[in-house]
Amino acid sequence: MKADWNRREFIRTSSAATLAALAASSPVASLLNGCISKSPIRQSTADTVILLWMAGGMAHTETFDPKQYTPFEKGMEGNRVLSTFNSFPTALDGIQFSEGLQSIGSVMDKGTLIRSYVAADMGHILHSRHQYHWHTCYEPPQTVAAPHIGSWIAKELGPKNPVIPAFIDIGQRFDVGEAEELKAFHTAGFLGNEYGPFFIPDPSQGLESVRPPVGMDATRFERRNQLYNDLISKSPVAEFGTDYQKESLKRSMEQAYMLLNSPEAKAFDLSQEPKEVYDTYNTGRFGLGCLLARRLTEHGARFISVTTEYVPFMGFDTHENGHTRMVDMKKMIDAPIAQLIKDLDQSGRLDRTLVILASEFSRDMMVEGRPGATVLEQVNQPDVLSELKFYGMHRHFTDGCSILMFGGGIKKGFVYGKTADERPCKSVENPVKIDQIHQTIYHALGIPPDTQYEIEERPFFTTPDGKGEAIKDLLINPTSV
Repeated sequence: MKADWNRREFIRTSSAATLAALAASSPVASLLNGCISKSPIRQSTADTVILLWMAGGMAHTETFDPKQYTPFEKGMEGNRVLSTFNSFPTALDGIQFSEGLQSIGSVMDKGTLIRSYVAADMGHILHSRHQYHWHTCYEPPQTVAAPHIGSWIAKELGPKNPVIPAFIDIGQRFDVGEAEELKAFHTAGFLGNEYGPFFIPDPSQGLESVRPPVGMDATRFERRNQLYNDLISKSPVAEFGTDYQKESLKRSMEQAYMLLNSPEAKAFDLSQEPKEVYDTYNTGRFGLGCLLARRLTEHGARFISVTTEYVPFMGFDTHENGHTRMVDMKKMIDAPIAQLIKDLDQSGRLDRTLVILASEFSRDMMVEGRPGATVLEQVNQPDVLSELKFYGMHRHFTDGCSILMFGGGIKKGFVYGKTADERPCKSVENPVKIDQIHQTIYHALGIPPDTQYEIEERPFFTTPDGKGEAIKDLLINPTSV
């Protein structure tokens, strides 16, 4: 019954999304003219991107940038606590990670650690706003729907395998808190639906996403497919969409239909994995999402996002019990991320696959936002800790965050940037902003930095005003930057 309910819910939400996409397509915002990039396509060092999204604000001092450890004592001053875990040496000489991430630490000789990402100052800390900014490179609100980075990549490079969707999103549901805000950046925006994400909320049921419900014969399925096409082109609401958006939506349905009837659908079937491999990845939905990402990379996906999923006050959104919650979160992410890197490396695919681990911002025990930028206090964190639930990084911190990058032309065994060892543990060396991250990704894929489309009679770039620059120090071969 549960699987059947999921299928029904998928059909219901998909139909609603279709109507919404057409109704929201304003006559101006949907007038997309051709790409007017002036630069030639560059030689690439990556074909595929996997984004491992630590949704909710992953504390850098509790993960990849540990500071002095202070164990819990009832009545202790919160300002004394910089890290609530011991640290351990990684595969990089002199570089330590926070306890509980030993597996990821063991593969850091294969990647780069950025310790100085600085999230935007938007005047108020909101997860959905900062996630929108990270994924699109544009601060909300915008007069047009800014495309997700995965959609830009799908548009510019197209699918590696014409049957496998170019952009696949694993693990994010929209029946949880802030659903509408999350939907705002899980979209191709003005680029059109065919470049939007193919959603797999639960990787353990990935195969269910690419085949008709059990019991639906071919005739009934064909009839439903025709009705869906009629909904797009003939229903009254369709008149609100431009021809470009309607044709893009049709193509997206044709792509999905092609996948349904293709043997490539087996890529979504995790039951084909050997038990020992499945068990290594199986720390929950996120771990299995990493396994599915590996399989989809093998079958030609272009951009894959795997998320721990943002649900308010859950996961990395640690407003209390930060220490104990981080213990569980580390168990969820450590083994599968490390195994993903090992598997890609052993198969020879890591060289052409860019893997990124990131979060919207970091956390601190005492500082909200960043020094010198006052924002509304959102967490009741006392100065003196009377209970274990107050022991942990609960406040939102935007001035120092960690990002990991592997493969795809990125240096191996490299550390970039630095944060202060004392509170506030902010970026003090080589601060990095989101447009630099995006352009570094685009550079690896060979997408020119001035790629743009004309929308609302003005150029819209992959990064604001086309001014973003790749971080050449991260690249194995920076001479072409």
